Amino acid sequence: MSVVRKIRVLIIDDSATVRQTLTSILESDPQIEVLGVASDPFVAAKRIAEEIPDVITLDVEMPRMDGITFLRKLMAQKPIPVVMCSSLTEAGSETLLQALEAGAVDIILKPKVGVADHLLESKIRICDAVKAAAGAKLAGSRRPTPQFARPDHGPEKKLTADAMLPPPTGVKAMARTTESVVCVGASTGGTEALRVLLESLPPDSPGMVIVQHMPEKFTASFARRLDSLCAVEVKEAEDGDTVRRGRVLIAPGNKHTLLERSGARYYVSVKDGPLVSRHRPSVDVLFRSATRSAGSNAVGVIMTGMGDDGARGLAEMKQAGAFTLAQDEATSVVFGMPKEAIALGCVDRVVPLQGLAGEVLRAASR
Repeated sequence: MSVVRKIRVLIIDDSATVRQTLTSILESDPQIEVLGVASDPFVAAKRIAEEIPDVITLDVEMPRMDGITFLRKLMAQKPIPVVMCSSLTEAGSETLLQALEAGAVDIILKPKVGVADHLLESKIRICDAVKAAAGAKLAGSRRPTPQFARPDHGPEKKLTADAMLPPPTGVKAMARTTESVVCVGASTGGTEALRVLLESLPPDSPGMVIVQHMPEKFTASFARRLDSLCAVEVKEAEDGDTVRRGRVLIAPGNKHTLLERSGARYYVSVKDGPLVSRHRPSVDVLFRSATRSAGSNAVGVIMTGMGDDGARGLAEMKQAGAFTLAQDEATSVVFGMPKEAIALGCVDRVVPLQGLAGEVLRAASR
């Protein structure tokens, strides 16, 4: 029988201050323990030889060996869930996308010491990322997934989409029209899953708005990367951008993105606001806005990720007449968000990742 235990983390960073701050943040969570720290990949390799951690947080720029090189060696020899830890830079975001393609599970920003609200949000994001990584399925890994306690999100107040816009009770969206709009939510494992989905879409696909949990700056690079690979246009959403056929808008990190309607035209609003369902951008916020603005003209899609962001919003979309889809467990890196939505009974169809694009197109043309 598997023993439920804490998530053991190895921190790799050349900055003593960052190592100390990350240790303090992670050990403030009762479900996480810091197994050790390392100033560079060579020291880390010795620690891993002594005891294998459940999760590694890895800096990008370090002496003797950079983080990307170490990540590739690690994934080729001994796959362990890795969360990349980065400074907030536009240039660095391109490198971090390479890390995700090389097998990293997620990206976190190095915590900034100072404003209490920022530290609290850093703690939420960092601890949640580590918990999600601990349960992630890695390609090439033969190690059985350890059994951890169900993620406890702590005492912090968890706001709902009510913090951004009122519940859709009594709100009626426009009647069914010939144009559909697709709204998608994803988190851990979503960067690669979205690539698979979007690469399979034809250039005249219905307009789409996506929330992928990712820090600011990185969503712009992510959108540019997808745009270079896909037949559809992909861009980071800007306030007032039109949602139209052949265009995919990615919600910018650290901002909420809402679907709005003017007549028969859809566009997005990009807004500041608090964390909703522990995230900014929040899938619940996008989905609720789609309920109000698109109703039965919408298609809702929930993909790989930890937690329940998007589940309640998808239920609201379903109640308003939208068609709803969820990625299946077998192809999800973390089957958290889809599982929560399925448990609410608001998913019309559960689909493997490879078949999701076809189902989206069929649902949009129904």
